[in-house]
Amino acid sequence: MPYTHEKPSLAVPVEELRQRIPGWGVDLDPADRPSHPQERFDPTLNGAHWHFPERQQEKWPRERSIEHKFLTPVFGTSCPPKGLSGIMRKWAYSSYSEGQAAHWLILMAADRVDAVESNLGSLLTRPDNPITETGVLGEIGAHPIRSRIGQGRADLKHQWMDPLIVAAPYVIAGGLAYAGFRALAGGRDR
Repeated sequence: MPYTHEKPSLAVPVEELRQRIPGWGVDLDPADRPSHPQERFDPTLNGAHWHFPERQQEKWPRERSIEHKFLTPVFGTSCPPKGLSGIMRKWAYSSYSEGQAAHWLILMAADRVDAVESNLGSLLTRPDNPITETGVLGEIGAHPIRSRIGQGRADLKHQWMDPLIVAAPYVIAGGLAYAGFRALAGGRDR
């Protein structure tokens, strides 16, 4: 209804609505409401009718949000916290609420730290084999020059960078190891 200078009509009386609309107001009386027994306030009713499940054993102290009183009965164990990333995760859970951005930023940073830790661990326990993993041996027997030149391949533009990208981490690691050994050997001579 648009605003006008005239007084709006008053609300229609309940009796008139009941006569005009079939079923109008059937739930006005609480005794007639289908949900009425559920609307009772009874502090002894908790609504939960189940037994608390048996708790999963903790193999290490689990991260637990500061909002929760205790750890859930069942939880994931696929990625146990380890190293600096585990310390960061424990710090995020013990210091910040899940509603704070700092909690999630620390957890994301811990994921990046975990990736670096895993790569370093992989390098020390099972070093990569760049000769076989890059497919260089397969190139030798499969006409490497003829398959690249004049075939319209898209990778020709960056082909010159491939040896640098593959070899650079090994050259840098070797250079750092050489510099470290020289520093240790130089410190002994003095």
